[in-house]
Amino acid sequence: MKASTRRARPSVLRTLLGSESGSGIVLMASAAFALLLANSPLAGAYFQTLEAKLGPLSVLHWINDGFMALFFLLVGLETKREILDGQLSTWPRRILPGIAAAGGMIVPALIYVAVNANEAPNLRGWAIPTATDIAFALGVLMLLGPRVPVSLKVFVTALAIIDDLGAVTIIAFFYTDDLSSLYASLSAIAIVALWGLNRGGVMRLAPYLLLGALLWVFVLKSGVHATLAGVALALMIPLRPSPGKPDDEASPLHRLEHSIQPWVAYAFVPAFGFANAGVNLLAMDTSSAVANIPLGIAAGLFFGKQIGVFGFSWIAIRLGWADCPKDATPMQVYGVSILCGIGFTMSLFIGLLAFPGAPQLEDGVKVGVLAGSLVSAVVGAAILLACAHASKSKRQVAAPEGDR
Repeated sequence: MKASTRRARPSVLRTLLGSESGSGIVLMASAAFALLLANSPLAGAYFQTLEAKLGPLSVLHWINDGFMALFFLLVGLETKREILDGQLSTWPRRILPGIAAAGGMIVPALIYVAVNANEAPNLRGWAIPTATDIAFALGVLMLLGPRVPVSLKVFVTALAIIDDLGAVTIIAFFYTDDLSSLYASLSAIAIVALWGLNRGGVMRLAPYLLLGALLWVFVLKSGVHATLAGVALALMIPLRPSPGKPDDEASPLHRLEHSIQPWVAYAFVPAFGFANAGVNLLAMDTSSAVANIPLGIAAGLFFGKQIGVFGFSWIAIRLGWADCPKDATPMQVYGVSILCGIGFTMSLFIGLLAFPGAPQLEDGVKVGVLAGSLVSAVVGAAILLACAHASKSKRQVAAPEGDR
């Protein structure tokens, strides 16, 4: 029998790691464009468009509750696949990114709380600097190309996935108000029905997606943030792990993941960045820009992330609980730890939940997130470039004269 030469479709993770730019570049451009518009003569049209009604919801509401539900669906699919059949499938692989993610959430939160300790209402935003934006961070790493070991890109991806899972948990427990028992019950029924499809071995996606759409409506009306419906749906999509063939494209989870990934990466998440990064800096006074909320967020993202991620990683490696990523130096680990301070998408999202209906506070959140993320991106990239240059110089010095 002639062996099949058909190659399995690469996973989203491998596709992203193998690219030279990634969707983070599109996200950066959309955020920059939003800032440009918000500080131009077109600012009025920009903000009016976002507030315009499109059916029962505004354009901004559709983006933040609808598009982001699909983003969370992709996060859930990626997390489930990596835990059951990928980079997080064994405890040794989970230990270092798991410990690093914990440090990267605890320390930034503590810094934010310390900065805002004397202003109790501001403490509701404690979770804003705990998130890492996987698309943005990997986008910077992809720009650096082969100067960064693939093991570090895998480390950042795994850390960000665990980080996103932590963010989902925080949103569910700390940013849910006015729960409707009726719609919460309907949401639970929908989840049980999805579980029944999974346990019954249903491999067609249509029934899952139909119930998922109903679940989104129920969760939206329940008081729990609608995006969590995406995570719940993802956990119920069958994966069918197959030893030796982790990228089985017949698996419903893989089919759905690869179907929505380009839309999420290059349309929905950039749309979120465009809709939420716009802040009129010209209209802000200096006191608002350096108030405790933006200072706490920026300090949490830049200082908190590097201290938490690198510090907890160093402790884990020193105690022998985990190994340093392959072919990576401690300084390179420090560089990517700083890059983890790029919070952007998730930080903005949590900020909107923390201070709903408070435009001045939301503007402070945006300033803090943008400042902390930008500084983290620039400093982290500079350190990684310096490491690559130093490594190249050492190889040239060590090479025999005839090999130069």
